[in-house]
Amino acid sequence: MPASLLENHPLSTQPKPGQYAKGLMWFRRDLRTHDNAALFYALKHCTQVHCVFVFDKTILDQLPNKADRRVEFIWESCMALKKKLQGFGGDLHLIYDHSEKAIPDLATKLGVQAVFTNKDYEPAAIDRDITVGKTLQGQGIELFRFKDQAIFEEDEVLTQAGKFFSVFTPFKNACLKKLDAFHLTPYPSEVRVANLSSEKDLPTPSLESMGFERTNLLDMIKPGEEGALDAFEDFLNRIDKYKDKRDFPAVKGVSYLSVHNRFGTISIRRLAKAAYDRFKFNGDEGAMGWLNELIWRDFYFQIIYHRPDAAEKAFKPEYDQIQWDSDEKAQRLFKAWCEGKTGYPLVDAAQRQLNQTGFQHNRLRMVTASFLTKDLGIDWRWGERYFAEHLNDFDLSANNGGWQWAASSGCDAQPYFRIFNPYSQSEKFDAEGKFIRKYCPELAKLPNKHIHNPAECPPFELQMAGVVLGETYPRPVVEHDVARKKTLERYAVVKKEKTE
Repeated sequence: MPASLLENHPLSTQPKPGQYAKGLMWFRRDLRTHDNAALFYALKHCTQVHCVFVFDKTILDQLPNKADRRVEFIWESCMALKKKLQGFGGDLHLIYDHSEKAIPDLATKLGVQAVFTNKDYEPAAIDRDITVGKTLQGQGIELFRFKDQAIFEEDEVLTQAGKFFSVFTPFKNACLKKLDAFHLTPYPSEVRVANLSSEKDLPTPSLESMGFERTNLLDMIKPGEEGALDAFEDFLNRIDKYKDKRDFPAVKGVSYLSVHNRFGTISIRRLAKAAYDRFKFNGDEGAMGWLNELIWRDFYFQIIYHRPDAAEKAFKPEYDQIQWDSDEKAQRLFKAWCEGKTGYPLVDAAQRQLNQTGFQHNRLRMVTASFLTKDLGIDWRWGERYFAEHLNDFDLSANNGGWQWAASSGCDAQPYFRIFNPYSQSEKFDAEGKFIRKYCPELAKLPNKHIHNPAECPPFELQMAGVVLGETYPRPVVEHDVARKKTLERYAVVKKEKTE
């Protein structure tokens, strides 16, 4: 790595660290040793480095489901990280407590002079870091935070007027114009591993001791840095087809790296560089399509950073005036949507995929979100919360951005009058019904022509397929055309009020 790139690698506006006898590396959304910014700087600036991950009670105690795949993914990834650190001669403190207490307590106990960690852009995470930083400062300990999970962060990419971007395409163009080796060069964070503390046999809380249970996660995903690299290598073999296949849920077209991205078991620089180089040197349109998705991720990071209120409110304030349905009927419809029992096969299959695996295909996230808000007339926040509880790769910024996009209340969102037709989406992106048959096996024997809309299937063919509407498979809970008209009226009121 060229010295000029290393010494001038992007940092926050904080003062640069000095030299310390002891430091503490606080792992969070970066469960890896390779190309880790904070770990690199900790090892560079400290003679001895201790490492810690906190299973934060502030977050975990709020989870309603104690068989949560994400907690298991984190725990397994921490076990892999601990093993790797031990191979380097170090170890990993694993603590089940509130971070605001655990980090200052451990830092004092170990006698460190500085704590190193990577940034998180969510409002609650920023508040947590402020609290921890103030407590550490009171103890004479410095806190240093580094950019690691984003290609471009905070104020690195702004409009000519010095404002943050609220439209994706100009943001993407500005990022691509700025993107070069400077931003894609990896941190050699494993070079100084000799500086790791030689502590041994540090205690490890079990999932059960924290109140959590095993799930079916390991049947589907290999956690940790090794699992991320395996998934990445698999994707690189088919990345050239990404742009053509990414919208079809029955095809292996997407990267399946989102959960690894979420918890940092692989570096964003490694991912972006692979895509950037393939497009730059080979003209690979699939790679460019995927790089665009990585930039979408940065786009939503900077939105939530600059507009933390969007975590709860509409990015476009006037859309908070929409009168969503919330009566007893709406609650029944929401339950049907959650359980995949709406009578719309693609929507139902998508929701069942989410419930069974913790994953939902990106195209289907748009379809199900549009259906909830614009067919059922239910507040996007209900759906956002459900996804937040069930998605393995849940990320506040992307989840919020996606739901507000579907509800037309967000930045660069689809127009309110653009309403996905769940039947035509099904015919276009699952033409042979392979995805529907996998997650709605009760419809498996229906012919391709009718599997997208069983309600329009001739009675004889329903009988032959063993489908009894209202019994083995639900009738549609709403009529799309009627719901569409009602949605246009619902949004038109808001638009009218804005112009008056």
